[in-house]
Amino acid sequence: MKVKTKAYGVIDVDERQKLFFPFGLFGFENLKNFVLFDATQKPFFWLQSLDVTEIAFVLINPRVFRQDYTLEVTEEELAEIGIESPEEILDFAIVTIPENTMKMTANLQGPVVINKRTKMGRQCISSNPAWKIRHPILEELAGMEKKTC
Repeated sequence: MKVKTKAYGVIDVDERQKLFFPFGLFGFENLKNFVLFDATQKPFFWLQSLDVTEIAFVLINPRVFRQDYTLEVTEEELAEIGIESPEEILDFAIVTIPENTMKMTANLQGPVVINKRTKMGRQCISSNPAWKIRHPILEELAGMEKKTC
């Protein structure tokens, strides 16, 4: 299917990349239909609204820069999108990219959880106080490199 995107213009995406967010995302509760695809720059992904072309979110797997990250959300939130087992879960953090891209951050407090089986998604709230709204991605990556040297 053809999708008009904020960053890439009109692109072809597989129907299987369509996601439904019954509650929308925080601040965008009225937007329910999205597609998820790889961004041109790894390790990022793009969550593009199908409802409003100008709305899209950059996502990252939080374990890319925080290997100790654990998804800690309520069973009720997971059940609302039909998750029955951990194998069905894909989880991401929304990335904020300021003018100075070296200061990009990821929201680990509000993970985006996707059910691979039902293609439904939900933004949840982490119950772990260690996960903040603005984790500095590049700082965290630099810290990981120092630990492995």
